[in-house]
Amino acid sequence: MKHPQKLAVELDEQSLTYAELLHYVQVLSLHLMNNYHIKPGDIVCQCVERSLLMVIGVLSISMVGSAYCPLSLRDPPQRLQALVNQTQSRLVLVHASAPAAFDPDNLTVNIDCIIRLEERFSEINLNELSDVPVTPESVVFVIFTSGSTGIPKAVQLRHRNFTEFMHSFVNIDVVTKSDTIIQMARCSFDNHLLSLVGTLVIGSTLVMLRPEGNMDLEYLAGVLDQKQITVMHAVPSLLNSLFEFLRINKRTSAVKYLRSLCSGGEAVNVKQVNLFQNLVGKQCRIRNHYGPAEITINCACYLIDLSKSQTSISIGQLLPNYRCLILDEFSQCVCIGHEGELLVSGVGMFAGYFDRDDLTAKAMININGQMYYKTGDLVTIDNNGLLHYRGRKDHQIKLHGQRIELGEIERCLLNITSISACVVMKWNDDYL
Repeated sequence: MKHPQKLAVELDEQSLTYAELLHYVQVLSLHLMNNYHIKPGDIVCQCVERSLLMVIGVLSISMVGSAYCPLSLRDPPQRLQALVNQTQSRLVLVHASAPAAFDPDNLTVNIDCIIRLEERFSEINLNELSDVPVTPESVVFVIFTSGSTGIPKAVQLRHRNFTEFMHSFVNIDVVTKSDTIIQMARCSFDNHLLSLVGTLVIGSTLVMLRPEGNMDLEYLAGVLDQKQITVMHAVPSLLNSLFEFLRINKRTSAVKYLRSLCSGGEAVNVKQVNLFQNLVGKQCRIRNHYGPAEITINCACYLIDLSKSQTSISIGQLLPNYRCLILDEFSQCVCIGHEGELLVSGVGMFAGYFDRDDLTAKAMININGQMYYKTGDLVTIDNNGLLHYRGRKDHQIKLHGQRIELGEIERCLLNITSISACVVMKWNDDYL
């Protein structure tokens, strides 16, 4: 370990160094292997509040060669149970407040209890962990996105997808090992993997928020200031609320340490970016990010320069080691300025939807020996090679960065016996 005494993760007054974090991860990993017989290839769900335990759980699941599937305590119990059933997971990691959300038939394991017991009564045999067979092709994350049939789709990401994505992300100087990064995204949003795991992969310091702390603007402003946050990534609607709060309350010192401010998950507009730029320091770079879960978190980025006249904010150019095509309805490449569907290929290409080869086949296409993911997003490209998002070719929307198929809402409504037919529509941008 390069920096055992460096601060790895903080949450208010709690903290762990890299050495301490590794110890707890090893303790939980061995318990999962020896007591619950979790093995490489298994999917292990985790349903916990924002906490140090969340980080320990994610890394422990990965250490035993299994795939981490996050579940949100904000979801109704019926949905949580349906997602667990869909993954065929044998085990759900929880803490004290979560077990009641699942059927008695599901094995729920309290992370905190395991760590306390194992620390007191067990010796750690690290040789067992060194024998775990994990390859770059092993699936490490399973993230649910909304499905057009009303059934969520489980996106599988490999180890190499995530590590190569992080290489590309570091390559454009969004994050460095010297940064202090705040975790803003909910665990149901794939972007939480960037802060929760990516931060630790490159040796940065992760600052977590207490449960619902991302919605408490007074608390959030205090954390940004006291912890001297240098990198922040959030959806523009939340950033707009935060920066308006800072402006009105004259709390601009909260963002004076920011080096990198990243917006993604929703369309950001020029007015919002102007607000951000007026409050951050000159050293801060503001970026707009784009990317579906199927291509591993982000695949395009735009370093915003408001000195240039623009009426909308581009999603930029592809990250290193990604490539794209923009095709019309006849599968022909479009000309500059013409609208078409964005197809993306590269190091982040997912391993497919879990147990849904039919949906995987529909989502991918082989063009000249190269597999591309059909995003369903309509874009144009300008003379400078910058991509501009224009909308969807289907009925999918985004709510706070979370992809939602309107068909999934319709299916839930039709399950109510008093409703025989329904149509869910988006109305301008009122759903954001």
